[in-house]
Amino acid sequence: MNIVVSILILGLLVFMHELGHFAAAKRAGIFVHELSFGMGPRIVGIQRGETAYNIRALPFGGFCRMASVVDPTEEADAPPVAPERLFESQRLSKRIGVIVAGPVMNFILAIVLIFAVYGFIGIEQPLASSTLIGNVVADGPAAAAGIKAGDRILSVDGSPVSDWQSMVTLIQKSLGRDVVVMLERDGGEQQVVVTPTPHPQDATIGYLGIASSTVTIRLPIGKALTTSISETWRMLGLWLAAIVGLFRGQGSPDVTGPIGIIQMLGEASQFGLANLFFLAAVISANFGLINLFPIPALDGSRLVFFVVEALRGKPVPPEQEGKVHMVGYGLLMGLLVLLTYRDLARIIGGGP
Repeated sequence: MNIVVSILILGLLVFMHELGHFAAAKRAGIFVHELSFGMGPRIVGIQRGETAYNIRALPFGGFCRMASVVDPTEEADAPPVAPERLFESQRLSKRIGVIVAGPVMNFILAIVLIFAVYGFIGIEQPLASSTLIGNVVADGPAAAAGIKAGDRILSVDGSPVSDWQSMVTLIQKSLGRDVVVMLERDGGEQQVVVTPTPHPQDATIGYLGIASSTVTIRLPIGKALTTSISETWRMLGLWLAAIVGLFRGQGSPDVTGPIGIIQMLGEASQFGLANLFFLAAVISANFGLINLFPIPALDGSRLVFFVVEALRGKPVPPEQEGKVHMVGYGLLMGLLVLLTYRDLARIIGGGP
């Protein structure tokens, strides 16, 4: 079920990008042949006016097929279109708007998803002012000693504790030795002896395998909206800085393909709707940003041609632009195949 949900979410993120192009194209008066959710063979669809609205077999995104003389995906059996309805026939500002609308829709979707978390789903915050245990790791020292979720820790080796951090500090200092923990359970007190083991992330400190109880925090609607906008803006800034760092030789790129993204979404879904929405927002914003890069077949390359057109006072010949997009489209498909192969090899091999 997690895989199905992940595939649908990934498809929705890409489809929303195409929906942005579609809405802007319709507003500009461009003839749109088809708006589809998914790729591959058509399963079901309806014709409304000049546009076919289809659902296709593979839920990996979608596409908006506008009437264009340089579109490498243009089908041979497409109906004839009046010249003034072609994408290339529109004035430059309209064409820029249509292309930019896709990434903008991804940014808007990211804001909406984060807004839903802050304003409606809520953020689970640790209850730091309490020692009430919210979760116990199944194979950890606490579980082996009989400690359960819902227990409240009263003291550690005779030292009373009233907040989570003071209790954690005592446990971390007790690596490898027996510790007497006094618990409150069902209104009574119970004593257990537990031996902290090395922490999974720092072998020099003790670890019990317990987590604090949490409280769900929701922001007021106005605050949730401004926070979601600032969070999306902050993410974009961090990615741009990381990309600049790559060009300066600071770090190496870590690129994940569709299979890897589906795996991450599936893992996030196991930790609740808030985590799933946050990751989906991150992917959506990242997808919008990448599409603005000046790479052939991406939206950014179309914008580059528009800049050239503005500088030279006339558009680049459609045949030349079409060849660039066609080559870029082929390279992009090859990259997706390579990334998919890497993702499958990593998953099957059990790598990180």
